[in-house]
Amino acid sequence: MDQTLKHRPAIQLDDVHVTLPSRAGAVAILRGIDLDVSLGEAVAVIGPSGSGKSTLLMVIAGLERATSGRITVAGTDLGTCDEDGLAVLRASKIGIVFQSFHLVPTMTAIENVALPLEFLGRDDAMDIAREALDDVGLSHRVSHFPGQLSGGEQQRVAIARALSTRPTLILADEPTGNLDLATGAQVMDLLFTLKERTGATLLLITHDNDLAKRCDRIVSVADGRIVDDGVAARVAAP
Repeated sequence: MDQTLKHRPAIQLDDVHVTLPSRAGAVAILRGIDLDVSLGEAVAVIGPSGSGKSTLLMVIAGLERATSGRITVAGTDLGTCDEDGLAVLRASKIGIVFQSFHLVPTMTAIENVALPLEFLGRDDAMDIAREALDDVGLSHRVSHFPGQLSGGEQQRVAIARALSTRPTLILADEPTGNLDLATGAQVMDLLFTLKERTGATLLLITHDNDLAKRCDRIVSVADGRIVDDGVAARVAAP
């Protein structure tokens, strides 16, 4: 990859705050987050439950609005986008993998993967979805519904859906949280392999320190603030 492109920010957060109302008064979830992630970089975000990790991912995805501060993703200032604009940005530039899969239960695997492509008006949505499922080793499961798939298979469908549009940014929120250790390891091997193949940027929310060490950098979050932003020693996939 061209070194100039490699160091261009894929994600940039400047003094980002998220404050939510409650009966007891305003609750600060994020407290002045500054974060730059370069194009093609893999960054793990770790921290205790309630530290703000998932909220950080949600504001980067445009699924939650920051109370103040500036968020730029793939060259777009999210503060300038309406909801339709954010939806288009997510569909075209961002692939999201959640812990709970979020597959549509009444749709087959191929229909789930084709959803973001159809949103973008792609006439070849089903063909691309079929290729994406082949990439994750599920060409034999294209017509199966989520309820007919194992947890690991459902997460692979979710990864295929997230990567079907060739996003420049992959956001993964505890993607192995609902999987056993062996299946989780297989899923993460697959995710890192596809990330390297596509050259996408990866932001990974995880509680697993060993998994975090496979990334280029580990960002530690506590009480809504970044408390450490260091470089992890890359660990080769098993």
